Amino acid sequence: MTLKEIAKEAGVSISTVSRVINKSSTNAASKEVQDRIWEIVRRTGYTPNRMARDLKLKSAGALEPLSRSIACLFARTEASKSDLFFSRLARSIEQEAFRHNYILKYSFTAIDIHHPSTFRFITDNHVDGVVVLGRCHKQTLSFLKKHFNCVAYTGLNSLDARYDQVISDGYQASLTAITHLVRLGHTRIGYIGETQEEERYTGYRTALSSHGLPFKKAYVADVPLSPEGGYLGVRQLIEQGADVSALFCSNDVTAIGAMRAIQEIGCRIPEDISIISIDDIDTAQYLSPMLTTIHMPVEEMGQMTAKILIDRIEGGHRLPVKMNLPFYLANRESCGQFHASRNLSALFKENTATKK
Repeated sequence: MTLKEIAKEAGVSISTVSRVINKSSTNAASKEVQDRIWEIVRRTGYTPNRMARDLKLKSAGALEPLSRSIACLFARTEASKSDLFFSRLARSIEQEAFRHNYILKYSFTAIDIHHPSTFRFITDNHVDGVVVLGRCHKQTLSFLKKHFNCVAYTGLNSLDARYDQVISDGYQASLTAITHLVRLGHTRIGYIGETQEEERYTGYRTALSSHGLPFKKAYVADVPLSPEGGYLGVRQLIEQGADVSALFCSNDVTAIGAMRAIQEIGCRIPEDISIISIDDIDTAQYLSPMLTTIHMPVEEMGQMTAKILIDRIEGGHRLPVKMNLPFYLANRESCGQFHASRNLSALFKENTATKK
């Protein structure tokens, strides 16, 4: 496979393919075109000319390519392409690794480790290192340390100090999100997302306490981080009689489901209910209303994780490296000033009675 052949299949010019692969421009092509090019690269196993030149003559006379490979473990999701944040993170890792003559050989999930056929595939197909995307259980880490020499982690939750990791602090991001709602006058703030070993949930509780606000179990919906989870989370809060005026969702895809549920019951965002989340996926700014969220530097997280893993593989460092990248508030349209007469439970009852 050549650049010309990739360009023909992708329906773009050779120069566009070259700019995307070599990242010679931040605006090399649209996201759709870049994804199409990288899909072809991945599927065909294309390697750039510099890789082809990087050959050494072994004593036996055989040629051996110097390019190496890595894998990605999606620790938080069963379907690797279903989570927009982590799929974008993986794409950034793959592209940065590619520029260092490493290929992403395969991706797998935590579920795959426990399935006999995929377990054998993972253990039989050698890679030089693995990136863990998102919080994972101790037994998963034990599996990785047993079967892989080099492991790096990236996500919003901190990991054991023994591992190389690149994070953007989900705990601190939660404090920022709740503080933003408090400054708008909200004192009854609900939480939708996971709670078990989740730093964003811990941050939610800490922020309430630091602002002198009470914690109520009725304000919490422990649901998966997904659109379905967000939708069900709102329904759960209504059933629990949560008189909240604002909602904090653990991530954007959960917030998307929550927004749909809120609007279905006849509530307006942000006039009736405010909502804020974490991630700032591409979709966030195209919702109606546009989602206020904490922007996490996903591209930079992927790039730095790939660099640190490659440095570990090549013997550049021995002690664990931890990098904490900054975030910021993307203040858009889904948060508004508190109104004493409006809360989720009361509005649901009011709108239900009106329909009758």
